[in-house]
Amino acid sequence: MAILTAGDRLRRARVAVTVVFLAHGMIGTAWVARIPQIKEDLGLSAGSLGVALLGAPLGVVAAVRLAGRVVGRWGSRATTVAAGAVCALALAPLGIAWNLGTLIAALMLLGGSLGMMDVAMNAQGVVVERGYGRPLMSGLHGAYSVGGLLAALVGSAAAHTGVPVPVHLALAAVILAAVVAAAGRYLLDPSADLPLDADADTAGEAGSPARGSRWVLASLGFIGLCSFMGEGGMADWSAVYLRETLDTGPGVAGLGYAGFAVAMAVGRIGGDRVVARFGPVRVLRAGSVIASAGLGLGLLAGHPAAALAGFTLFGLGAASVAPVTFSAAGNLPGVPAATGISQVTAVGYLGLLGGPPLIGFVAQAVGLTWALAIPALLIGMIMFLAPATATARR
Repeated sequence: MAILTAGDRLRRARVAVTVVFLAHGMIGTAWVARIPQIKEDLGLSAGSLGVALLGAPLGVVAAVRLAGRVVGRWGSRATTVAAGAVCALALAPLGIAWNLGTLIAALMLLGGSLGMMDVAMNAQGVVVERGYGRPLMSGLHGAYSVGGLLAALVGSAAAHTGVPVPVHLALAAVILAAVVAAAGRYLLDPSADLPLDADADTAGEAGSPARGSRWVLASLGFIGLCSFMGEGGMADWSAVYLRETLDTGPGVAGLGYAGFAVAMAVGRIGGDRVVARFGPVRVLRAGSVIASAGLGLGLLAGHPAAALAGFTLFGLGAASVAPVTFSAAGNLPGVPAATGISQVTAVGYLGLLGGPPLIGFVAQAVGLTWALAIPALLIGMIMFLAPATATARR
């Protein structure tokens, strides 16, 4: 039997964690194309469906607050595999829910396990990146985006060909659980989860290796919130803006989020080289300007083509925010990767979950054009907060 070198184990871990990110994106999106069928089968009103959809965010918020302690106890590898198996298998109950209550329960289980897996796999990604000594997180998040797009295409094909919802989601559950379990064998063991020690540049006063960490984590969390609010807004409101405000057809309206999602995936896949060359601070500043100016000018133009360009530029500019922010949070001296990532995620998800309702409330008062200016302004603030990503020793 061949003995694996440390380099071999690291290369295997990189492939494995990339597969895990891909699977996470597929799990979270696998059921989305079947929502109309589930709504019809259960006889839910639009309001009841809205209540049900709150289940996943509630599960996520609860899980990310506990994730740091769970990963600290069991390690990022074991937590990734266990949470991945749970959230993959949680797809099956969505297909057999028989009323509103069971649908909410299934979504809470799905959301909670996805949130736990999110923190754990990002912590694993940080230690793999640390082993390589160069940026990798953007590519990992690119794999997540590709996974979401693949699952959306598969779900749409299943719906179009009339595959029953329970069959589709049960098959997806089994396959994705097996993928996560197989990849998990090659993730790095718990010894890799140890935090970085402070060095002379970050230690400050003696006995205070993590001096300033709370302020840095708060800044990183706010960076995540500014970006995630825009991501939620693009997902929930871009089609509505194009359809109702700019009076486009249904086909054109759907292109708004498609442009955003594809641009974000492309930006993440190529983002590691950009971060390695220019550094995280410059990349975040340039991205914030591209996203803020692109969306803002697209809204001001009031034309469908300009709006589509604005949504696409927003996705491109925001692409590196999450990977760079999680990498910085996971590399704070004296702070375990999962602890830093869980705290940043908890704040960032407030924007992802609370952003769309806030945009809706503002749109009711002053119109959707002005409401969508909120994400443009917030992501522009990242330009001033970007130095927080340079305080971690990489």
